[in-house]
Amino acid sequence: MVGAQPSMQELIEERRRLSFVGRDAERAAFLRNFDVPVRDPGRRFLFHVHGNAGVGKTFLVRELEQLAREAGALTAYVDESTGSVPEALETVCAGFARQGRRLKDLERLLDRYRERRHEADSLTREAAPGEPSAAGMTLARAGLVGIGMVPGVGPFAGAVDPGLLAGAADRMRAGLSAHFRSRDDVRLVMSPEEVLTPVLLEELARAAARFPRQVLFFDTYERTGPFLDAWLHATMALERHGAMPGNVVVVTAGRNPLDLDRWGSCSDSVAEMPLLPFTEQEAREVLAGRGVVAEPVVEEILRLTGRLPVLVSTLAEARPADPDDVGDPSATAVDSFLKWEHDPVRRAVALNCAFPRRLDADVFRAAAERPDDEADALYDWLRGLPFVTERGGGIQYHDVVRAPMLRSQRLRSPRGWTVRHTRLAETFGRWRQEAETGENEDELWTRDGWRELRLAESYHLLCAAPRTALPVVLRDVVHACGAGEVPARQWARALAEAGRDAEAEAPARWGSDLWRALEDGGPAAALELLLNRAGFAPDVEAVARSVRGSVLRHDGAYEQATAEYDRALALDAGLVRAYRGRAMTRAESGDYAGGIADLDRALALAPDDGRALSVRGEYHRALGDYDAALADLDRGIALDPARDFAWASRGATRLSRGELDEALADLGRAVELKPEYGWALARRARVWRALGEEDRQMADLDRAVALQPDWAWGACERGDALRVAGRHAEALAEYDRAVALDPEYASAYASRAVSRSELGHHAEALADLDRAIALRPGYAWALSRRTAILARTAETE
Repeated sequence: MVGAQPSMQELIEERRRLSFVGRDAERAAFLRNFDVPVRDPGRRFLFHVHGNAGVGKTFLVRELEQLAREAGALTAYVDESTGSVPEALETVCAGFARQGRRLKDLERLLDRYRERRHEADSLTREAAPGEPSAAGMTLARAGLVGIGMVPGVGPFAGAVDPGLLAGAADRMRAGLSAHFRSRDDVRLVMSPEEVLTPVLLEELARAAARFPRQVLFFDTYERTGPFLDAWLHATMALERHGAMPGNVVVVTAGRNPLDLDRWGSCSDSVAEMPLLPFTEQEAREVLAGRGVVAEPVVEEILRLTGRLPVLVSTLAEARPADPDDVGDPSATAVDSFLKWEHDPVRRAVALNCAFPRRLDADVFRAAAERPDDEADALYDWLRGLPFVTERGGGIQYHDVVRAPMLRSQRLRSPRGWTVRHTRLAETFGRWRQEAETGENEDELWTRDGWRELRLAESYHLLCAAPRTALPVVLRDVVHACGAGEVPARQWARALAEAGRDAEAEAPARWGSDLWRALEDGGPAAALELLLNRAGFAPDVEAVARSVRGSVLRHDGAYEQATAEYDRALALDAGLVRAYRGRAMTRAESGDYAGGIADLDRALALAPDDGRALSVRGEYHRALGDYDAALADLDRGIALDPARDFAWASRGATRLSRGELDEALADLGRAVELKPEYGWALARRARVWRALGEEDRQMADLDRAVALQPDWAWGACERGDALRVAGRHAEALAEYDRAVALDPEYASAYASRAVSRSELGHHAEALADLDRAIALRPGYAWALSRRTAILARTAETE
């Protein structure tokens, strides 16, 4: 039987490893650490590689990964292609799976996170019955503020009233409890790290039986550290998420040393690996390994490269035999390398493929401009070059090589520079338009694939024509901020990189200023910067203010959000999104009538907006105008029959009108569309009660409460059902849980009072009723119950 042939990737990696020289001390220290017992004070749990660009950090990290695998370790490699902790964990799962170890529980939880996050993002755009009032994805994750896990929230948290912060988070938590399957689903949205990380640690512990050595690599830490460093410290040093198995080793690599303010207390468990350029001996070994031994040639390469590993390896690959081949002192290392590549096709491909920031096979074909029958072989050749590294499923040039390569082409042929970037922008633009087919325009900015194409298009437009592209890209930054902090950071970085590569001051300055604003105050601060400095036309400014209003609304800052919507509408009285946003802001503040007025205006401009109709119908229901509610909900369902909350709202409306059969059908349809819809189940339970179907009532309530165990309203509903059935002791347990979950739940106190009174606990019952009336002055039902209990106790005295 013929053995399996090695893949092209394996052969390239094998050749790279054969050429790896130097860093002997670092490699030896890393390997030695495997043999140090975990309880030994000499054991190191974190290795941090750091040094300037081009010094060989990624080469060393990849070498350490291979050494770890040869030592039997299970490894995962994470780089800047990830933009959040959940994305980093997805990369860890994929890396382990490639080595035959599936982290199935974590994979399933990550799948659920993606689904639930998408649902939660949708909830912030519509007010569904029993679901979050869009109190805010940032504030909802308030639990992370205290441990610094949310980038940029430190200054933001200090600027917001603590009561508002806590109230918004509580409202979001309560609303999500009515929507999602379990408590963990709520926490997945509010603080995904808190739910995902313990599962990761459990998976690592289980994997230790087969893989006692495990290493997690985090490269390009200067870019990933802002969102990974606090999480990693909390996971490794603080046991905030559970116990990190002692057999796990973590390797980080970036340009800067570790933050001593954070890591200083555990410095005896950290091994710093500062990297300098090659020693002269190491550089000579690299050159000798490639047959470059002539002393004049060696001396010229050492002078030209400054012994930077990536450049030494690049020049060694060309095997120059004469100093003249190295080039004159003013030549760059890349120019010299290309001079030795005598194949004009390969020379052109190497130059052309420097233009994209990242390449895969499709981008390569667009950049290389070669026939399809040549493309695959050329792509494999390019992947094998010393300055090309694997990144997130594709490849990219090392910055130290790409920067001078781009600069030489821009200076040599300014028109050629513009033409190539323009072609790439058009290519990405065409792919972006294809990705838009069949998509709802409002949803595009939530699609990662579409955003990646738009971002690449924007970068190339900025490089081709910075002055004309900048206003267009700044408008995109507005929408990126509306999509969240990760997309906003991506656009800020693209502006900075385009400014650097094209030597265009304005994009570079915008990129750095937006990055600082995002660090200081998140998307709201970045949007404020844009509004103050970008000089938007009135219609664009109106959109930007509307987006900022939405960000503030999601953060629970309702007064500021309303002010932004007001400004937006003063600039553009026909901006439908501003009316919709202000409507939700008003309703979330308790002003349903104001919300209806704004939706009236929005629907006058866009009469076939099924979502707005259904939301307005729900607001009418909340105000008790059931005829108006039904009219809106009927039409909303006709326009968008897949919207589960519209069916639920119409079912609740029909229940209030006494139309029990119709209510049952509508709520049943809502549950069909979303089987875990707790609010719809609880409302349907009320219908069953009205129909005298006690068993079905309790079945729906049991299911609703099981789905959302921390849902105060659901617990109170179940308590009411038990109370009506005369099961007061069981009802008390539900009421106790309801008030524990929501200490200001007036109805729960009043209902608990009735059960306590029936059990003969009159003093406790009166205390509950006093509490209910204090929370809701004029609470007629509680007042009447209080009078009845007082009369009963007077009769028995």
